[in-house]
Amino acid sequence: MVISVLPPHASSMRTHLSTCYGLLFNALPLVSPLSRLTMARSSTSKPKVDKMQQLLHSDPSGGWDKCWEKGMIPWDLGQPTPILVHLHQTGTLPKGRALVPGCGSGHDVVAIACPERFVVGLDVSENAIKQATKLFSSSKSAENFAFLEADFFTWRPTQLFDLIFDYTFFCAIEPEMRSQWASKIRDLLKPDGELITLIFPISDHEGGPPYKVSVSDYEEVLHPMGIRAESIVENHLAIPPRRGKEKLGRWKRSTTCKSLL
Repeated sequence: MVISVLPPHASSMRTHLSTCYGLLFNALPLVSPLSRLTMARSSTSKPKVDKMQQLLHSDPSGGWDKCWEKGMIPWDLGQPTPILVHLHQTGTLPKGRALVPGCGSGHDVVAIACPERFVVGLDVSENAIKQATKLFSSSKSAENFAFLEADFFTWRPTQLFDLIFDYTFFCAIEPEMRSQWASKIRDLLKPDGELITLIFPISDHEGGPPYKVSVSDYEEVLHPMGIRAESIVENHLAIPPRRGKEKLGRWKRSTTCKSLL
């Protein structure tokens, strides 16, 4: 299922997200799916990142979407996030409705979709959603997920979520937008809903995106929204280039914090 709900005024936000996402993994090498995530990206990938940046700078309003159109997506792992698959397989994810903002090619969406859990993959890029649909429209679990082209910050769904999974979305937005991110998370979660974050990149580098993050950065914006961590641990299934720079956070929305949706 594919739905487009981008409002007319979303162009400015699209421009912002295009810049953020396109540069997301410039400073932190990814691993090719062909290497099964055992080796860091080879040096030959650097020109691809440079070309991607050139494309984004030459077209700030549509660069992110053009990267998907041209297949210039070195940040895309081409497979689900290992720790998310582990949580699903061990039965430790909430059932009900789940949301994956910035879903890209949709691997994480499909990985956790099942009869007990309907998953919505959200992305601002039309071509990302087309790619996800092409990859998974014939999936046996297709009735358990949907891909949606929409701006996370302006999107207003008719139903709330039991689970939201955020990975590389928080670090892509400018730090001054983090409070807005937290407010939207609060508004989208059901009472006692759960937010799962992969806190990344934990480092001391300057600039971004990806912007450096810390546990306290999440706490600073989530606590005022009534969302607090139940556990924060090292991600023991992080891909090799990110080991030591990534933590798994599980957060619960307080039942006393009402949604503003």
